[in-house]
Amino acid sequence: MTIDWSWISGHTDDLTTLTVSHLQAALTAVFFGLLISLPLAVVAHRVRFLRGFLLGASNVLFTIPSIAIFVLLLPVSGLTRTTTVIGLTVYTLVVLLRNTVEGLDSVPAKTKEAAKAMGTRPLRTLLTVELPLALPVIMAGVRIATVMSISLVSVATYIGDGGLGQLFTDGFQRNYPTPVIVGVVLTLLLAVVADALLVALQYVLTPWKRRRA
Repeated sequence: MTIDWSWISGHTDDLTTLTVSHLQAALTAVFFGLLISLPLAVVAHRVRFLRGFLLGASNVLFTIPSIAIFVLLLPVSGLTRTTTVIGLTVYTLVVLLRNTVEGLDSVPAKTKEAAKAMGTRPLRTLLTVELPLALPVIMAGVRIATVMSISLVSVATYIGDGGLGQLFTDGFQRNYPTPVIVGVVLTLLLAVVADALLVALQYVLTPWKRRRA
């Protein structure tokens, strides 16, 4: 299997556009997944009888095949980027919700009691004590969700929006391996770079971990 380098040099603009589109879809889904999972995780953490229901519901959504969920969304949002983002967001929830709950659970009870003894209100305790201490576990979920979303964007090719996944379709239809190989390599690079940037972000946001080390 050989690569046609002239094809790559002749399609740099298209490759750049597809790469940016691919990354935008993945990151948008993770962003909305966080917006949804954070409040749900707080509820699951504090209202124990809802914990099993919320985590179970996210697990059920995760079992729906990716192509099926895009097809089910078509009557609602059509052949648009919205369909892609909604589908990917659904898949991020199982990781983000569970990791956020586990992160909040990992905060020592004595730490929360100390904040309460100092007269800190529950909301402020959540924002300034619980979430920062839970951040390493939450960020682990964000990393997994981001890499997963980057890999799943290609599936949206079946509804006309798949970022780099369009290269797979083009290559398979023409029995031409170069677009397929390029698509795979760029997808892997996106996942590796995104994960590395998130590791760096976690390092910046958790200075107490550095001091402890």
